[in-house]
Amino acid sequence: MIAVEELIGQNHIPGNFFAPEVYVQGDTELGLIENRNRSRLIALPDTLLKSLYSSLEHEVGPAADLVMQQCGRWWGKNFYRRFASEVSDYYGKSLAEMEMVEFLQTFKECWKTYGWGLIDFDFSHYNQGFLVITTQHSAFAQAREAGKKPSCFVETGLLSSFFSQLTGRELDCIQTSCESMKADCNRFILGLPERIKMAQAWLEEAQDHDTILVRLCNSQPRDAA
Repeated sequence: MIAVEELIGQNHIPGNFFAPEVYVQGDTELGLIENRNRSRLIALPDTLLKSLYSSLEHEVGPAADLVMQQCGRWWGKNFYRRFASEVSDYYGKSLAEMEMVEFLQTFKECWKTYGWGLIDFDFSHYNQGFLVITTQHSAFAQAREAGKKPSCFVETGLLSSFFSQLTGRELDCIQTSCESMKADCNRFILGLPERIKMAQAWLEEAQDHDTILVRLCNSQPRDAA
């Protein structure tokens, strides 16, 4: 039990660093948006996202998805640096020193405050080497016209890059359901590249998330994640 005198003696009791009312700041007259550390933030309107999709598809055709994924990887690398720096400074400990529950809650709050929707994690397949991530209300899915394949390529790149740096292992990510396809949420599977790549063919065969995940977990691993 924490003694009352210890609480009184503390100068600062950390709360939610990413609370929107304190994290997002700015000057509406100047059109400036900053975070609580005075780093610039950028707002991406739906119109801009839709234009990015259509422009890329016009310029590079089928390669547009790969371009978006590579942009996500670059974004994820920089996002990790900022997240790690801000969280470590605020809570007084590195990401590696944080309890898993504390890290996940902080990450969820960050994702929501950045306007990327809601995110959740399923570790029930960790022993098979996979992490399942779900998101809802994705701006990238909403900006994409309804199609026959998942469209959150920025998120797949961002998630693979972020968790590769977090774990110190090269990871890849594949999306298996998408809100742009009228799914209830966006589902992603994260794992070692040589195992994740097997799922691409199953995705092209229009197999659903549950089927793909079962087949991945039943596949013979070359290494344990």
